[in-house]
This record gives sequence, C-alpha cells and structure tokens, in this order.
Amino acid sequence: MPEFPQTKKQLRQALLAQRRQIPNEIWQQKSQALCDRIANWQIFQQAQNILAFTSFRQEPDLNSLWQRFPDKNWGFSCCVEKELIWHQVAIADFESNMRSGAFGILEPRQDLPLMDLDNIDLILIPAVACDLGGYRLGYGGGFYDRWLPNSTGFKAGIIFDDFYIDAIPNDIWDVPLDAVITEKQV
Repeated sequence: MPEFPQTKKQLRQALLAQRRQIPNEIWQQKSQALCDRIANWQIFQQAQNILAFTSFRQEPDLNSLWQRFPDKNWGFSCCVEKELIWHQVAIADFESNMRSGAFGILEPRQDLPLMDLDNIDLILIPAVACDLGGYRLGYGGGFYDRWLPNSTGFKAGIIFDDFYIDAIPNDIWDVPLDAVITEKQV
C-alpha cells in the first residue's frame, strides 16, 4: 500500500487525484461490480427504506442499483445551507425528479416528499476513502459529519477497493460506519 500524507486535507487531495486517474471504462466496471455486491448483500436485500447518493467526482455510480430495485423507497439528499435534507424519489421518474444542485451534484427537486428519517433501514454513504476502523474521509464540507450522529439505520460507506486504507486521521466528531462496501468486499 502506498504511503499517504498525514493530514486529512493532504490525504483527501492525494486520493482524489488518484481517483481522477481511473479510466472511464474501469470506473464503470468497478461501479457495476459494486452494485452487484450491494444487491447480493443480505442487509440490502432486507432493507426497504434506503438513503443513497448520486455519483460525483468519479464516486461509485449506484444508478444501476436503484434501477434494479425501483420498489424500495429511495431517498436522496440536497444541500440546504449547511444541512442535508432527504427527499423520497420515485425511481420510475428519476430523471424528472432530479436537478443539478449548488455543488453540481444531482439532487432531488425540493418539492418532493421528505423521507421519514425515523424509519431508515440502510444509508449508503459516499466517501473519498474509508479505513479499517470504519471511519470515512469525506470532501471536507462537514455535511455528513453534522448529519450522521443523529441518523438511524445501518451506515455503509461506499468506495472502490483501492480507497479502503489502513487508517484515516479522525476527529472527535467522526462517526464510525457499520460497514464498508467495495466492489471486492463487505
């Protein structure tokens, strides 16, 4: 495993640069393998109310996952000021229900119904990287750091296997995840 810088900011920059180097065809293959792994995972199969994300900056693309399971209740977030607000999105109308948000991330329209956050079974969480202790490295905006401590549901970090590393520097506010899922392992 390569040596990584020690601060979160330096680690984030190095890993994002590494992720940008993934050729598009390989990124699509890894994303599909990751969707297949999630689809075969017992916790996902039993979950009905799921919070997910749309791919940004070559994050894993989970589009084929929700397209295969349109009968589950899918929630996607939009960034409102410094908070994540979760809306339910009908997958059959996914294209018309989503729009480009403030950071260029595909977000649900704000007139869609809110998700019932007290009844979430599974949260699929984006990350730059995750470590063996279940800690995630995000983009540094703190949206998930503020939201995760009060969330309910099984928390799973979704990354490519190359970004599952030994250790990430963590702070007192960092919430360890319940699982990390890559295209190769859960």
